[in-house]
Parts: sequence; C-alpha cells; structure tokens
Amino acid sequence: MPRSNSPLTLFAEAVAAVLSTLSVDAQKRAAKDSQKKEAKAAAAEAKAAETKAQAQVLIKRVERNKRKYVTAVSGLEAHGLDLKKVAKDFGKKFATGSSVTKTASGGEEIVVQGDNSDEIFDWVVDVAGVPEANVDCIEDKKKKGA
Repeated sequence: MPRSNSPLTLFAEAVAAVLSTLSVDAQKRAAKDSQKKEAKAAAAEAKAAETKAQAQVLIKRVERNKRKYVTAVSGLEAHGLDLKKVAKDFGKKFATGSSVTKTASGGEEIVVQGDNSDEIFDWVVDVAGVPEANVDCIEDKKKKGA
C-alpha cells in the first residue's frame, strides 16, 4: 500500500519538525546560558582579585602594661588565609602565645603575645604574599585611667 498524506502522517511529520526545532532552540539557549555563566564567573573572579588587591592588613602593637605588648593582626582573611592556621604558625615561629579573637566590629584578628610587629610584617609580605603597600603597622598605646 503506497504511503499517502494521511492526517496521521502529516501530524507525525509536524511533531518531528517541531521537536527538531526545539532541540536546536534548546541548544542555542544552553549555549547562551553557558556563555552567561562563564561571564559571571569571570566577573566574580575579577571582583575577588580587586578586593584582594585593595584589602589592608593591619599590624597593631598594643601596650598592655608598662612594658608588656601584644601584637594584633587583622585583615588576613581577605587574602585567603586561614586565621587559626596562621595563629598557630605565629605561635610556633615566635615561641609565644597566639590566638584568634573576635573584634568589636564583628571581624576576627590574631593576637600574638609580645612585640613581634616587625617579624610579623616580614612574614606577611614574604610568606603570605601580601603586597607591602597593603600592610600597615600601627602603634597603639592604652590610655591611662583618669
């Protein structure tokens, strides 16, 4: 029996044509979506690099008593460093007590016993790879009670 253009075969051909165009459209959409995701990832990476370049590391030497000092280091987490591991390294390197404490502003800082600000500056620049321009050393004195 020869094939005729019956409604059923015409319908099947129409469905096949629609499905083939849908798959092409779906492929185009998928390609657009992947391009958008790649662009977003590149933008996020650029933004992270920019914030890392602008992030400041503060090294403060704070007077505790008359001749006792502690050194507080803040801003290392912006450079992708784990504060607990860094605090442990400081404790081993300088043979002092070192801990991670929360600041009043809600951030975290590393407190190292003793005046180690120069050595910590060198470590942050050499080992952590933070640019020297992004590291500030500050000397704080505790106010005497009135």
